Amino acid sequence: MAKRLVVVAGNIGAGKTSLTERIGARLGWRTDYESVADNPYLPDFYADMRAWSFHLQIYFLGHRAEQYLEAVNDPRSAILDRSIYEDAYIFARALHHMGNLSERDYLAYRKLFDLVVDSLPPPNLLIYLKCPVPVLMNRIRRRGRNIESGISAEYLTLLESFYEEWVDAFDLCPVLTIRTDDLDYVHQPMALEIVVERIKEKLGGKEELDLKVP
Repeated sequence: MAKRLVVVAGNIGAGKTSLTERIGARLGWRTDYESVADNPYLPDFYADMRAWSFHLQIYFLGHRAEQYLEAVNDPRSAILDRSIYEDAYIFARALHHMGNLSERDYLAYRKLFDLVVDSLPPPNLLIYLKCPVPVLMNRIRRRGRNIESGISAEYLTLLESFYEEWVDAFDLCPVLTIRTDDLDYVHQPMALEIVVERIKEKLGGKEELDLKVP
């Protein structure tokens, strides 16, 4: 295949990093990941979300735009763990909805976001990972990250509703939807091969097929 740029989207705990790692290794693609450990705003954000939401969103926007452009300019195909689009359509929207991002800051952020994203070439494929909220909660508890200790089922449900609206309206490139509670590409080599084949089919313009393992 010619060079391709694929972005992976999905709720917290849906399996984005695991899929990105495995697809990158399986196909020899460049991989890029969300900035968490080296994010200078996250500790302040979790201590006071209302005070630091705008700063965090601006940081993520700059980080992901830089990451995206580096992947575009790399001669290799690339797969990115979380898309730049989720920052605005999912997380900034949720912060605004919850009262942690003021109307003024939200509108200023969205104006900058639109300017940045309009200057970027669209990806070749969006992979949307879906997973029921109870399964997400179990996964989040199992991995035991301190910064995720305050995540509630209600918050994940809110994000899920925003994801469904966003994906339904997304038209920049083809979308491949995968139910990650049905398809265990982490522990089942056959499942990973199914995902690889569906990615190739989607990039080639073929119809989406059922991704469940019999």
